[in-house]
Amino acid sequence: MSDSAGTVFVVDDDPAIRESLRFLLESVDLAVKTYASAEEFLDKFNVSWGGCLVLDVKMPGGMGGLALQQELAVRGASIPIVFITAHGDIPLAVRACKAGALDFIEKPFSDAQLLELVREALARDQASAAEKTELSVFVSRQTSLTARETEIMDLVVAGKTNKDIAAQLGVSPRTVEVHRSRLMTKLAMDSVATLVRLRLRAIVASRPT
Repeated sequence: MSDSAGTVFVVDDDPAIRESLRFLLESVDLAVKTYASAEEFLDKFNVSWGGCLVLDVKMPGGMGGLALQQELAVRGASIPIVFITAHGDIPLAVRACKAGALDFIEKPFSDAQLLELVREALARDQASAAEKTELSVFVSRQTSLTARETEIMDLVVAGKTNKDIAAQLGVSPRTVEVHRSRLMTKLAMDSVATLVRLRLRAIVASRPT
């Protein structure tokens, strides 16, 4: 896996652990950035960053891992998180996973264990980025539809047949077929299932949070 897969951001207050993780991750050609505190990471963090976060669940003297996770959620960041935890902190790590973290790894852990989770986190981030791009392209293409094509699109998404749509709009089934073919071409859709999936995601994404 190359740097194009994203950066692994390591946040841990223990300098020995930070450097150990840097050495391990760079040994398999992963890009790595380390931070001594959650505050330092947040000060430099950009919500557009791709990659994953390896985060200590407890960092005495400052913001802890769970607080950082919550702050990232507030900022709208979806970066996958792998928590590092001591045995006594497992309940905190479980809470973090329920709040959306990918997983946690208990100290002492093997290199193979950590690398497996990091690769999974990076793959998830790449998939999420691809989905966002796909949705963005779909939303952009929607603007090319006429009002009638948009109306028919939403009726198709609602599960209506051409015959049902024709009856509801007071037009012929052939007219519906023509509009339907045009909108599928404009949206570059290869199937109705893809159209339904992306249209529903676009509707959800457009709702105020």
